[in-house]
Order: sequence, then structure tokens, then C-alpha cells
Amino acid sequence: MISMGVGQIQKNISILTTLTEAIRIVDKRRNKTVAIVYPASSSTSILSLAGKYKNRVEGVSDLTVAKESAMIEAMGEKYGLSH
Repeated sequence: MISMGVGQIQKNISILTTLTEAIRIVDKRRNKTVAIVYPASSSTSILSLAGKYKNRVEGVSDLTVAKESAMIEAMGEKYGLSH
């Protein structure tokens, strides 16, 4: 896996359009991994949510379904709505 800084991505955004393997984006000031980016043309489904709702919504292969499930969870938590 290739490691790149955030500044390198900002200077040359075409890196993301020509991905052939996964890259790790690193914040060099804090020495922390910010993101891992996979090529869109990969044959396996790698879609999963990160952060606060990653344990509440199972991994899915369709982004719209994942977004909708996460939004329902967020609205339920914020406004006390049941679903």
C-alpha cells in the first residue's frame, strides 16, 4: 500500500483518478492515517461505514442503502424518532 500526504493529493488530484492499488493518506504533522482510498474499479465490494455508526449498520454493497440507513440512525438519535 502506498502512503501519500494530504498535500500531495491536493497538488495533484489526478492521482485519485488513476489509482491501480490502494493508497493510505497520511497527515504528516500528526503522523496519523487520515484515509485509505481504494480504486473504484476493484472487483470486490469494500463499502462499509466508518465512525460513529459503523457498528450500527452492517456493511453493504450499495452506497445509497448505506447512506439511508445511516441517516435513519442519525435522525433517530437526534430527534428521538423510532423507525
